[in-house]
Amino acid sequence: MNGRLRSLGTVLAAPAAALVFALVVGSIALSVVGVNPLFAYSEMLEFSASANSFVSIFNRAVPLYISAIAVAIGFKMLLFNIGVEGQYLLAGLVAAAVGAQLTLWAPLHIVVMLVVAVVVGAVWAGIAGILKTWRGVHEVVSTIMLNFIAFSVVAFLLKNYFRDDPASLNLATKPLPLSGRFPSLNPVLEFFGLEPASGFELRGYLLVAVLLGVLYYILVWRTRFGFDLRASGLNADAALFSGVKPKRMVVLTMLISGGFAGLVGMGQVTGFFYGYTQDFPRFLGFDGIAVALLGRNHPVGMGLGALIIGFLRRSSQILDLRGVPREVTVIIEGVVVLAVVVAYEVVNRRVQAAEVKAAAEATQRPGGVAEAA
Repeated sequence: MNGRLRSLGTVLAAPAAALVFALVVGSIALSVVGVNPLFAYSEMLEFSASANSFVSIFNRAVPLYISAIAVAIGFKMLLFNIGVEGQYLLAGLVAAAVGAQLTLWAPLHIVVMLVVAVVVGAVWAGIAGILKTWRGVHEVVSTIMLNFIAFSVVAFLLKNYFRDDPASLNLATKPLPLSGRFPSLNPVLEFFGLEPASGFELRGYLLVAVLLGVLYYILVWRTRFGFDLRASGLNADAALFSGVKPKRMVVLTMLISGGFAGLVGMGQVTGFFYGYTQDFPRFLGFDGIAVALLGRNHPVGMGLGALIIGFLRRSSQILDLRGVPREVTVIIEGVVVLAVVVAYEVVNRRVQAAEVKAAAEATQRPGGVAEAA
């Protein structure tokens, strides 16, 4: 029991140590450019301690969290879905175009759009799964190539088929009707005494992100598919001998990962742009990889990681106004992710060494073989 508590304490200390290390590196970077680190950090904390910043941080964290879930599904089987970027952009465009043509009962309208996004994302990711199982193409190569194809397809469709006003300089789909828009959660904030300024709305898509986190947990840790997924990631040969069909698992995993990926940008489609525009946010798919690594593929850990990234990006906005290079937050982001990965690897090796040592000591005692078993 004491050994388990020590191991748990070591594991929990890893991300804390990584964050401290990142702040130290950030302090060094600030000192090099002649800025007092305490001044910069205090400004960031003060700027973030407001209702407006609260809304902004959560709105930024939601797509990062969903993107991380999409990546983590593949990571659990040692599959690297680097194509989340193209999957969510293509899915967002098609879902926005379909939603703009419909007039349905509000909840049904939104559900239809989300289903379209899931299907498009799954199909696009499934191509990589089929290429891997049928032709032996590594998923990293295929998903990266599919990203570039998706970028071109999105540009082509938006310009030639889904564009609302050909005379407008702004490429955008037709705006969604009111039934296709997620309501704001600001009334909930006001109930708790938080009153964001006009223009700051906590998007209702936050509830979808929470549901997706629960669904991810149930799928991975409470279903037979999740058991096979984790077993394949831990030991593919053992999983094969237990009856798991590797090709089927690869395709299913890529389909599910792509389905989650298709939902990454739907918060912006249904709660901010109310359609798809040329200003649609990019790089959320790549950022999701960092958040998945930061959260160790756990739904709670990834949620905290997404909030940390959201906090850094929101708080960095005040640095420009104070004459501080905001790029320091990019340094902190990178160092946090790198330090967490290294710290967890060190912790895992220490825990494994401790377990091996404990097992060896147990076998040397009378009756130790039975106790070790």
